[in-house]
Amino acid sequence: MTRVGIVGFGFMGRTHYKCWKGLDGVDVAAVCDVNPNIEEDTKKAVGNIGDTQEEVDFSRMKRYTDFETMLAEAKLDAVSITLPTYLHADYSIKALSAGVHVMCEKPMALNAKDCQRMIDAAKRSGKVLQIGHCVRFWPEYAKAKEIVDKGKYGRVIAATFQRLGAAPMWSADNWFLDEQRSGGMALDLHIHDTDYVQYLFGVPKAVCSFGAKGRSGGLAHIVTQYLYGDDTVITAEGGWAMTPAFGFEMSFNIVLEKATLVYDLTRQPMFRVCPAEAAAFTPEVEAGDGWCLQIAHFAKAIRGRKVKPITTLEESMNSVKIVAAEKESVRKGQKVAIR
Repeated sequence: MTRVGIVGFGFMGRTHYKCWKGLDGVDVAAVCDVNPNIEEDTKKAVGNIGDTQEEVDFSRMKRYTDFETMLAEAKLDAVSITLPTYLHADYSIKALSAGVHVMCEKPMALNAKDCQRMIDAAKRSGKVLQIGHCVRFWPEYAKAKEIVDKGKYGRVIAATFQRLGAAPMWSADNWFLDEQRSGGMALDLHIHDTDYVQYLFGVPKAVCSFGAKGRSGGLAHIVTQYLYGDDTVITAEGGWAMTPAFGFEMSFNIVLEKATLVYDLTRQPMFRVCPAEAAAFTPEVEAGDGWCLQIAHFAKAIRGRKVKPITTLEESMNSVKIVAAEKESVRKGQKVAIR
């Protein structure tokens, strides 16, 4: 039986709980959160996709408010770190140093220096550290990657990725809106598509970004062109400046020489392959969502099973570096090379 603890029980903590509970041979044995109203708050609807309102059986979990105590007492094999971003590095390193595998939510950390600290700690410990870049596992995005890599429809000519919604107002103490704790919209939301661009095409040579500020003065909307030194046009747009009535959209259009791949969460069918010389069709994709598929992948890895590498720690750090370059490009109003 794999004993798991969850650290931070907001929207993502509850999502991880749901995913862990869906796996055989897993006991969610402990939860750590400083919120004294945790049981009542788990009944509230939060988040932009999915349903985290499933009933949580707290009687089966030991509750802690101190992480180090949980590590010392709970005899855990793994933890999900679902805390505000500024805590990711220190809490991951503590768990790894205690001999516990770590599934840490994205982004990896606020900056590349902290990412490197996490990588070094994982190497020292010999334990698995996986960063939750769930879009790489999201069935339609995974299928699009497979189609692109196979080359049946030729090379990519252009691609556009979008992730748009209202500002996340459900976080404790509104930490999402505090750039010192979350990294702001670009690092928290837009990084999903930045990371997927890296997954498809590798690290760009440079980025050219434009941004708009929200009422608070922070970056609320960003559009980036990823430059690879060739004639491909790769862009991503992200923002949480939409009105609540807009809802949430994640979408892409990938233009290949002989087909266009289309995905839009708000449409039916959501996913289509549109060949140049045949009717559009929706291919079969893996069941489930990216959150649960990534945790299932992590569970296999920590049990010693051989798994295909979907994301690496170096790539997770690179995504943080690329977003940092995007934010710098917005500030300077010019192209910025990836260093």
